[in-house]
Amino acid sequence: MGVVWGSSFLFMKVALVGVSFGQVAWSRLVLGGLTLGLIVLITRPRVNGGPVLPREAVVWLHFLVIAVSGCVVPHLLFAWAEQYVSSSLASIYNAVTPIMTALMATLAFRVERLGRGQVLGVVVGIAGVLVIIGPWRYAALTGDLWGQLACLGAAVCYGFTFGYTRRFLSGRPIAGATFAFLNIGLGGAIMLLLTPVLAWHPVSLSPAIVLSLLTLGALGTGLAYIWNINVLRAWGPTNASTVTYVTPVVGVALGVLLLGESLSWNEPLGALLVLLGILLAQKRIRLRLPHRVLA
Repeated sequence: MGVVWGSSFLFMKVALVGVSFGQVAWSRLVLGGLTLGLIVLITRPRVNGGPVLPREAVVWLHFLVIAVSGCVVPHLLFAWAEQYVSSSLASIYNAVTPIMTALMATLAFRVERLGRGQVLGVVVGIAGVLVIIGPWRYAALTGDLWGQLACLGAAVCYGFTFGYTRRFLSGRPIAGATFAFLNIGLGGAIMLLLTPVLAWHPVSLSPAIVLSLLTLGALGTGLAYIWNINVLRAWGPTNASTVTYVTPVVGVALGVLLLGESLSWNEPLGALLVLLGILLAQKRIRLRLPHRVLA
């Protein structure tokens, strides 16, 4: 998962040479939804003999919410942002997701409670984001700054989605493949409705662009989501979240080696602060502080 999701930022950058940012997001969700739909159609996964697809209307409504917040909006934001920022930097911002998840799960949905060490982790992570942005470098709003803010907005969307999913969907008996299909498939359906706005534009395709879009959709937005759910259920949420450490490493390495990208001094420093914040927020580093919790 770390390799696939880390390389997705490279694939977006390559694809943007010949297609628009809307077409990148459209392709990955439509192709991902088709891939997952075929898997569900062939395997017909069930939980305890129940239906393949949920029958309650409220469940479909919840999936519609996370399709928008966890697929449509962040995929558009990342694709738009990579017109102005490097794929390496975009992958670093993706690693902010656990910090945003901790904030959303605690403050918005109240499904978790943070101890003092975890609160410190969130603060350190936010400080890392500020270091990555480097506000001292901007005298005015620029495309680069807007691109970074778009990446940060995508991470906020992911944090909201994880909190919402835990609050409303995690306890429901839905098979992993079905869960992934409903999430990505509904996102793909929304994209199909938005085709005249997002995708009905001229394209300039090459083998590299076509391969990037296919890989980004079928693998990165298709199969990897099933892997994620299976790992989550087999290994637990804390251990499964270690993919967060791998993704930016892969993204930065591919950006530097294959695209010749470079990083300013503040970006890797901020990334290290974000990583430290994640370790604190996930209790992988424990501080000896008096036990208190924040609701």
